[in-house]
Amino acid sequence: MRSARILIVEDNLIVARDIERQLMGIGHSVVGMTGRGEDALRLALSTQPELVLMDIRLEGPVDGVDAAEQIRRYCHVPVVFLTAYADDETVRRASLTEPFGYLLKPFEDIQLRTVIEMALYKHGAERKLRDSERRFVTTLSSIGDAVIATDNQARVTFMNPVAESLTGWPQSEAVGRPLTEVFHIAHEETRKTVEDPAAKIMRLGTVVGLANHTVLLARDGREIPIDDCGAPIIDDQGATAGAVLVFRDITQRRRAEEALRASQATLVHATRLTTMGELVASIAHELNQPLMAIVTNAETCLQWLSGAKPDLDEARKAAERAVRNGHRAGDVIRSVRALVRKSSSGMTLLDMNGMIVEILDLMRAEIRRHEVVLSTELLPSVEPVWADRVQIEQVLVNLIMNAVETMSLVVDRPRALHISSEGDADNVLVAIADSGSGIELSKTDQIFEAFFTTKPEGMGMGLSICRSILEAHRGHIWASPNRPHGSIMRFTLPAAKNGASDESSS
Repeated sequence: MRSARILIVEDNLIVARDIERQLMGIGHSVVGMTGRGEDALRLALSTQPELVLMDIRLEGPVDGVDAAEQIRRYCHVPVVFLTAYADDETVRRASLTEPFGYLLKPFEDIQLRTVIEMALYKHGAERKLRDSERRFVTTLSSIGDAVIATDNQARVTFMNPVAESLTGWPQSEAVGRPLTEVFHIAHEETRKTVEDPAAKIMRLGTVVGLANHTVLLARDGREIPIDDCGAPIIDDQGATAGAVLVFRDITQRRRAEEALRASQATLVHATRLTTMGELVASIAHELNQPLMAIVTNAETCLQWLSGAKPDLDEARKAAERAVRNGHRAGDVIRSVRALVRKSSSGMTLLDMNGMIVEILDLMRAEIRRHEVVLSTELLPSVEPVWADRVQIEQVLVNLIMNAVETMSLVVDRPRALHISSEGDADNVLVAIADSGSGIELSKTDQIFEAFFTTKPEGMGMGLSICRSILEAHRGHIWASPNRPHGSIMRFTLPAAKNGASDESSS
């Protein structure tokens, strides 16, 4: 047993001296003695004892019980009561001061030794527990998330300041109340009350999270979108002693997500306008040739008719050529009109091969202008897909234009563009291969990141938007080298059989 510093509060001086002798005999030291209860607190504060031996019955206005309460409150020093006799009311009052033991006078050295040792041990254990609880409370109070703990009856036992702020309930009022009264949550859209998370945690005995679109209905009427999770509190015997909830206000995250979606929509719209501009330039070039041919043949026809001897046969041939070129121009215009008619947003059943052919017809002039040799391999067995026509057309135009532009500086080999399609019952695969400068293996993933570009004038958004569109359609896009030169862009979309089933179930 270690030596302890002890204060004696005993109004019988002879008894006090006898206790001092006993204490010194068993290895302890006495730091002070007093027979007055009103002096006990002052002496305890000045001498800093590790234990106080307190007679319950003291002469004067402050008895041992009152003195022990003062010492417990201001000094946090364990008190052991000494008594020869006491009535029931005095014992009841003494118990409220949470003493660390009782000694009935007279007592032997062995009894004194045992009570002191047990009191010091119990006080040390309680101090460690208080320190642990203080660190626990300090930690939970300082974190940025809200924390609420409950007992095994789902009654609140603890709230940190963030939880107090979000719920509108101070901990002093919330403790002991049912969790559902303090942590009132509902579905954001249906307004139906969500199951008590603490009850769910204790029923399942595992970590749980809230469903999406959950709002906290605060005490002051605020509605706060939250994200949370909870876990059971397990005691030493492995039983569930309660639950702890950790939740956070996601209002700012919601706003950031909405701003991001708005920015993405703006970028998609800007890219679509750029794409339409490229299509318009290609269409203008495509229309220019038949229109010039019409004018030329019309002028030729007039010349054959305006001669001294009109040559009706040659004039007819020129007029027929003008008609054929007019039909050719009409075909181009009809293709554009078809593209516009089908540009309304929404999921529809699409023929991927037919869409590729339409896009190539519109871009043929641009492909020829860059002196690119086009070849296709579109397998007839390709299944239709459920997709937004405008968005998939945007993907095709973007990938084809990228392939064409990457070959614009190639002078030592043919500029070859090969587009193929294949598929099975689950997916449709489209591949766009070029013979350009290619992509470094280390950058095959990086090229799909926003604002990454290898073009001096590029914005780095085209491939990023393509990936976003395809992932929204539950598809995938990736790049790989095309041996010996160039690169291959491949993307997949779910076949309509899969898409239709998903559509019907949603």
